[in-house]
Amino acid sequence: MRTVLVTGPGGAGRTTIAAATALTAARRGGRVLLLSADPLGDVLGTPAGPPDDPAPVRDGLWAARVDPGAHFRTETLAFQERAATVLDLLGARKLAGEELTELPGSEQSALLHALRRAAAGDWDLLVVDLPPLRDALALLALPGQLRRYLRRLLPQERQAARALRPVMAQLAGIPMPAQWLYETAARWDAELAAVQSVIEDPATTLRLVAEPGPAAAEALRAARAGIALHGLRVDVLVPNRILPGDAADPWLATLVAQQRKCLDEWHEAWPAGTPVHVVGHLGRDPRGLDDLALLDSAPEGAAGTPVEDPWPVEDRLAEENLLVWCLPLPGAVKSELALVRRDDELLLTVGPFRRIVPLPSALRRCTVTGAALTDGVLRVRFTPDPDLWPRAH
Repeated sequence: MRTVLVTGPGGAGRTTIAAATALTAARRGGRVLLLSADPLGDVLGTPAGPPDDPAPVRDGLWAARVDPGAHFRTETLAFQERAATVLDLLGARKLAGEELTELPGSEQSALLHALRRAAAGDWDLLVVDLPPLRDALALLALPGQLRRYLRRLLPQERQAARALRPVMAQLAGIPMPAQWLYETAARWDAELAAVQSVIEDPATTLRLVAEPGPAAAEALRAARAGIALHGLRVDVLVPNRILPGDAADPWLATLVAQQRKCLDEWHEAWPAGTPVHVVGHLGRDPRGLDDLALLDSAPEGAAGTPVEDPWPVEDRLAEENLLVWCLPLPGAVKSELALVRRDDELLLTVGPFRRIVPLPSALRRCTVTGAALTDGVLRVRFTPDPDLWPRAH
């Protein structure tokens, strides 16, 4: 199964393009699911169903809308049941479903949960309408970040000590974590790992939708570095709502010129392997399947083929006694970069995006001696630590 994740700067028409992408694929044959957290009734002309029971739209196409409130209530009530013993000991009063109101972050949790469930279904193509670009990148990075937090707070190698908890509690009077805590952590880790595997799958790609203009150009420039930082793959860049080039009105002619200038820059800036697929303006907001078909919006695109080693390590030991880790970050600006070595991890910040990555094994025995950003590639220099580096005999 292929998965296409559709996002772009806010207001660029990403939901419409996601729906058109799904419709185009369905018309070519195969089973297609369109998943969104936004209402789909207007753009499709028919309401979407819940993620567990998608609504048929036409032959080969189904649509589902994520309901963050319902997901929050279901998950909270299930957690209360699993933690019933602990809650009873604390004298807690359980919450009823009708008094639960979703909290901030519920939409992200619900969308990731629906993505995992949908990816396990019998679909040829899954099209996911994501939040606006910056929020979408944060959402896609979330499973990996949460798994790291779980490993640090409840490391699996220490869970073997749970058999000693009753003895230790009696001898030292130390309260030990309850079994349900480790079981809950393991369940969360399994769920997050399943979502992370969908996001990192070679058949999962990102489709960017943007209306050409200065604000969109800056958003895409910053996002390119974030996309590379998180190892995501773009299959198509979709400039949307392109005005016809023969506009006689001076006001429209200015907008046309601005769009054309931006399009030329995007054609030059994005790699040759990333198609730039232009979608014209209909002169109205698309409504219903007939309008979506007119957009001719979405080439099916190629499933992303991951580079064998996207972040290679250059061996310069013989010449300079250095190992250089090369991190492609297209669009990154030196003033927006920061990196910190902490134990066996590198904390990377690129503008609003941040990622903590484990060092390759050889670099763990080195010290960081410098870094430079050149031609969109961050090169981090490492010098072998004499106390840790193997000596030749």
